[in-house]
Amino acid sequence: MRIYTRTGDEGKTSIIGGRVDKDDTRVEAYGTVDEVNCFVGQAIVELDPQIFEDVLADLEKIQHELFDCGGDLANVTKKWENKLQEESIAYLEARIDEFTDESPELERFILPGGTKPAASIHIARTITRRAERLVVKLAKTDLKTPPIAQKYLNRLSDYFFALARVINYRLHVKDVEYVRSAKVFRDGKRKEEK
Repeated sequence: MRIYTRTGDEGKTSIIGGRVDKDDTRVEAYGTVDEVNCFVGQAIVELDPQIFEDVLADLEKIQHELFDCGGDLANVTKKWENKLQEESIAYLEARIDEFTDESPELERFILPGGTKPAASIHIARTITRRAERLVVKLAKTDLKTPPIAQKYLNRLSDYFFALARVINYRLHVKDVEYVRSAKVFRDGKRKEEK
């Protein structure tokens, strides 16, 4: 089987149910989801299985869900049921709570980094936010955009933040606080804006 098809040489690509320009917002959105998946893969190979068995199981699950999310975003047919489901969001929320309880109390913003796998997860977090922004943009012009994709990406970026902190904690590396940050967290959670 050949990998190359030559069908995209003119700047178009196939999606489920048609063809669009390669710079279409839909393509940008699911391409950015794929980018997130790559950094998750990088973090997986950086994590010690003896310390992070639970996290590695999570990340493999998330990689499958990111493929589901990308497929849902790439579909423009009317005969499609989203592969991504609400259970995935509930699972992320439960894990965020567990990671928050495990990590040291947080009062200020922190700098991305600490350990190599935590840095990879922080990169995945910021790319996830970009993917979320692209899905928001897509939804403004295309009613076929699955709302669950936006919700999932929003929660996933929170998960990655909590996970990066747990990675550093388990590896005995302290988060570095942003020195000019006011106290913005209470009980490990962000203060609500008034």
